[in-house]
Amino acid sequence: MTPTPINLSEKLSQFSDQWSPKIIAEMDGFHFKLAKLEGDFVWHSHSDTDEAFFVLEGQLRIDLRDGAVTLSKGEMLIVPKGVEHKPFAEAACHVMVLVREGTVNTGDAAENELTADPAARI
Repeated sequence: MTPTPINLSEKLSQFSDQWSPKIIAEMDGFHFKLAKLEGDFVWHSHSDTDEAFFVLEGQLRIDLRDGAVTLSKGEMLIVPKGVEHKPFAEAACHVMVLVREGTVNTGDAAENELTADPAARI
């Protein structure tokens, strides 16, 4: 099978919902997901996987219990497994997230209106 390129802009144009990551590719048990973020998320952690955030457009702040990290376009951050965090985007922000297959976006937080289907694809 011949690999084909994935156009991130094209994929981002296929959805508008916020805080609902969509799988665009998978590799060795990990999912590459695109998400549109704006506003505040929930405090949560992932006990079994690290979570990588790559900012494609906009700015994303990741609140941590001992501070915060602000990411701009072209920057990334890996949140280690078990570390409680809360993403926040003051304005529209597009990110690619890399997580282990099956990871729920709200992690260990109680299921709520921001909990997305971990198998959603575009």
